[in-house]
Amino acid sequence: MNVKSVEKQEKSTVELVIEVGKEEFEAAVEKVYKKQRGNISVPGFRKGHAPRKIIEGMYGSGVFYEDAINEIYPEAYAQAIEQEKLDAVAWPKVEIVDVGKEGLTFKAVVTVRPEVKLGDYKDLTAEKNEVTISDEDIDNELKPFISRATRVVTVEREAKNGDTVVIDFEGFQDGVPFEGGKAEGHSLELGSGSFVPGFEEQLVGAKAGDEKELDITFPEDYHEDLAGKAVVFKVKVNEVKEKQEPAVDDEFAKDVSEFDTLADFRKDLADKLRERRQTQAQRDFEEAIMTQVMDNMEVEIPDAMVDFRAEQLVNDMAQRIQAQGIPFEQYLAMTGMNMDIMREQAKTAALERVRRELALSAVAAAEALEITDEELDAEYKRLAEQYKVSEEEAKTNLSADDVRKELLDRKAERVILDSAKQGKPAAKKKAAKKTAKKAEEEEQAGGDEEKPKKTTARKKTAKKAEEEEASVDEGKAEE
Repeated sequence: MNVKSVEKQEKSTVELVIEVGKEEFEAAVEKVYKKQRGNISVPGFRKGHAPRKIIEGMYGSGVFYEDAINEIYPEAYAQAIEQEKLDAVAWPKVEIVDVGKEGLTFKAVVTVRPEVKLGDYKDLTAEKNEVTISDEDIDNELKPFISRATRVVTVEREAKNGDTVVIDFEGFQDGVPFEGGKAEGHSLELGSGSFVPGFEEQLVGAKAGDEKELDITFPEDYHEDLAGKAVVFKVKVNEVKEKQEPAVDDEFAKDVSEFDTLADFRKDLADKLRERRQTQAQRDFEEAIMTQVMDNMEVEIPDAMVDFRAEQLVNDMAQRIQAQGIPFEQYLAMTGMNMDIMREQAKTAALERVRRELALSAVAAAEALEITDEELDAEYKRLAEQYKVSEEEAKTNLSADDVRKELLDRKAERVILDSAKQGKPAAKKKAAKKTAKKAEEEEQAGGDEEKPKKTTARKKTAKKAEEEEASVDEGKAEE
């Protein structure tokens, strides 16, 4: 492999012209021939035993070239990236320049990590929600326990909202039963809204043994066969049941928890709720600080970098769904989605992840942060314990570069958050979410007007914003 030329281009791309020599390419062609000869039938030869020259004579000298290119270019590309020390952040765009007996020459347009100009990232301020717990909050925490302890019993009275009626029913349109309109022994909670409008309401006041005819008009947005149609449901009420909630007292607390008194149980629920809300408040605070760091930086994000990350997110989602035993194609069909829609919807989250990654990498570089071998080993040990595998398995399945990068991001984040303070931010800035494509569109929209050298809008730092606000106030005072 030889890198013939390296040319930096706009929008964080580099064009490489890569040559694969005669011997390397010949070895790739021979490898492909040996793989494929078993599938090629040639008159006069047993299947899989035809000489390569005979096959090439029949189908052309380049019969194996395409597969040979696919065999050799990924490794040649990887070597070129490493040799030129390029930080590629997306799949390359590859174009074949020349291929033949003398070897292979191809172009690879590589999207590299864009340059980031950091703004303020230390001593930032953000508001943090104050956590309070009310009696109503605790009552709401109790509701699931009450619901699980609630009994449903048969009663001899008229049905009311909140009751469950056990019914047989059949629907008729113009006196003819329609498909899907019949059931026996169906339990229906009145007031739940689970049946078409008007059905449940007409059963309020019914008793066990009652038979009723319900006049119903289906909504216009219902199934096309019945949309807007008037029908009659013949209903027989078999049972009326009511919910009997338990008394919420010390005995209830003993039954549903480890506590002997309701007061202790409520206190435990309050403590756990407070802890959850405090954790969420801290997360929101940290996210607000990180958003400021991202908003303060200047960067032109390549579209290819966002597309690549969106593809990763979709693939991760597909793996999680398939791990649950659901084929991803089936999931897409069930949700009315396709891969293009999934990728497009993933771009918003992908852009935020890219922005965060770029910000943290820039902070790590600015602070000259490093990960020691001891820290790396400790992280492998932690991961092995978390996933219940040996450390050797963890090291085999998780690349050291990826683990180092994760640790470095955490260190950078701690630099940012450890200096952060609670309070009101000095200025609210617009997020630097501009991608290369967006910048190009804005450039084109600008017509013949003078354009700045950088297409990404410059973001004010908090300090700069304060100075400008002060300047405005002083001007008003002078007037």
